[in-house]
Amino acid sequence: MKHTVTIRLAKPGDAAGIAKVGVQTWRDTYAGLVPDDYLLRMTEARQAVQWDALVRRPRGADAVLVAEAANTTGRKIIAYGSCGRSRGSLMSGEVFTLYVASDWQNRGIGQRLLFGLFKSMVSRNLNDSVIWVLSGNPSRYFYEVMGGKRLAERKEKFAGTVLDETAYAWPDLHAWLAERGRRV
Repeated sequence: MKHTVTIRLAKPGDAAGIAKVGVQTWRDTYAGLVPDDYLLRMTEARQAVQWDALVRRPRGADAVLVAEAANTTGRKIIAYGSCGRSRGSLMSGEVFTLYVASDWQNRGIGQRLLFGLFKSMVSRNLNDSVIWVLSGNPSRYFYEVMGGKRLAERKEKFAGTVLDETAYAWPDLHAWLAERGRRV
């Protein structure tokens, strides 16, 4: 069945769809990387409450985008991402999250979502960006394909363990958007 995929700003009614993608992708992607008990304790209900609060918050420099697939039988959230002012000092902007449901990966949705997040940052005068990725996450190569350059590494305490993270950077979002905009 043919789907039309739209990237748009998230709205409060999207929280449950975001949570469903979030829990599924965390369990698929991070099994063996983060403690199993953490992944098992994740619930869509708790995640939905957190995403609802974030989506309802006045925007400032933060944005939450979703990819929504629609066909004749309905619509559903298949990916999401969030971005805003960097939490560190490496770059002015940061992509906080970018997750695509497993059965929708490798269709260009992640690239379109990243494009939307970068566009959102530039509209808020955040002209460069970083994203921190678990070093063991096989999806980290997506960021290299998207032109991200390895910038830094760190150890992060999470759920009773220490995880290795790698930062990917885009020092000029205007140039990246101009180049990638011809392909998206």
